[in-house]
Amino acid sequence: MGLHGWLLSGRLWEPLRRELEPRWQLWCPDLPGFGDRPRPRGLQPSLAGYGRWLADAVIAEAGDRPVVLMGHSLGGSIALHAAPRLAERLVGLVQVAAGGGVYQPRAFARVRLGGATFLRWRPGWLGELPAAQAIRSPLVADLRAARGLLACSTHRGAVRQLPALVHGLTVPNLWIAGGRDTVMQARYVRHLAGYSPLHRYELLAEAGHLPMRQMPDRLAAVIGSWLEEEGLASGAADVQRVASPFSCSSASWA
Repeated sequence: MGLHGWLLSGRLWEPLRRELEPRWQLWCPDLPGFGDRPRPRGLQPSLAGYGRWLADAVIAEAGDRPVVLMGHSLGGSIALHAAPRLAERLVGLVQVAAGGGVYQPRAFARVRLGGATFLRWRPGWLGELPAAQAIRSPLVADLRAARGLLACSTHRGAVRQLPALVHGLTVPNLWIAGGRDTVMQARYVRHLAGYSPLHRYELLAEAGHLPMRQMPDRLAAVIGSWLEEEGLASGAADVQRVASPFSCSSASWA
């Protein structure tokens, strides 16, 4: 399951999905309030709130099948909040351009100011024009969801909670950074990954913040190799050796 980042949508993953299928099914939903999925009234715009939504959505969609969560940027933080709720359904976690765990007051203040300024002045009507479909998601994202997740993800408490969530992971986890990523620098991806004894870190030296769009074939190769090596691409017997025992089908969900 692929989780997009702030102001994006599930279509972000389409090039990677095509590379991974048919071996692995990649479900790429719009997070509520982004893309074409409205935010339910009761969904609080916080990492914890979206983590609860994600866990419920995975259980409803995947049933008893084993699941590998894959998060990009902010979507990676949401995946970390969902992971404890999925228990034995979760057999792996992939994080793409997702890192942090170090609170930086000035840097985060600039991010909040820049994000808030964009949300205030964005021409929402432009997103409804056929010619603007490629940039539609940032222009039409739910204002409360966008503001809430921006504030939450840069809040001192939320940032400092991430290392504990990573340390608590009980499944293999793969962290992929881009050497040319100026949004989430590779050192912060590596830093957060290091809190899990089950992690692997990979650097795509030529990638920026969106490797699933820039080089989906190379990203798919890294993910596919990791799934193979961890036994997540094999049958139920292999999956049981890397996760809590449970009954599953022979195909894993990414």
